[in-house]
Amino acid sequence: MTARIDKPLMIGLTGSIGMGKSTVAQMFADEGVPVFDADAAVHVLQGPDGALVAEIEALFPGTTGANGVDRQKLGAAVLGNAEALKQLEGLIHPAVGAMRMEFLHQHAGAPMILFDIPLLFEKTGAGGVDQVIVVSASEADQRDRVLRRSGMTAEKFEKIKSLQMPDDEKRKRADFIINTSQPLEKTRQQVRNTIEKLKASLA
Repeated sequence: MTARIDKPLMIGLTGSIGMGKSTVAQMFADEGVPVFDADAAVHVLQGPDGALVAEIEALFPGTTGANGVDRQKLGAAVLGNAEALKQLEGLIHPAVGAMRMEFLHQHAGAPMILFDIPLLFEKTGAGGVDQVIVVSASEADQRDRVLRRSGMTAEKFEKIKSLQMPDDEKRKRADFIINTSQPLEKTRQQVRNTIEKLKASLA
């Protein structure tokens, strides 16, 4: 894919659960690359006084409270229920899309913008970005990281994995791969090297 010269280089960052994507996204931000975090946008929309709280409560009664959406209750309401998940996504995706466009407008002068999109291949497709970076790790590291999360079980982990494109398939579709099964400083160096290559593509 080639960059367009009339706007920033659009980079999609993705990776399966437990691969270290959020850590890598922060490293790009540390290097001065504007980062739009789709998950963070959802948290805003579902948090206290969030724009989608009332609509989510109407669709899934009992899943919200004074602090906005209770993510565990909402997750339980939609996990394994394709129709419920489709309804929820019908609310969330347009709202996140509007926030993304506003972010793009705010950073229109930047040479590149990183969009942190967990389900880039599964949901949105790579057509809206110029380059795709996949964050990956060994299966053992992935499993260990995820199972250390509060409230996570092996069964829930396998269910989440079943809804995501396999890591090896994501790697095949990537323009760049960042491997996080190594010390943080080596991961950071990969991020810096990737930024330099992206900058070179703009020259």
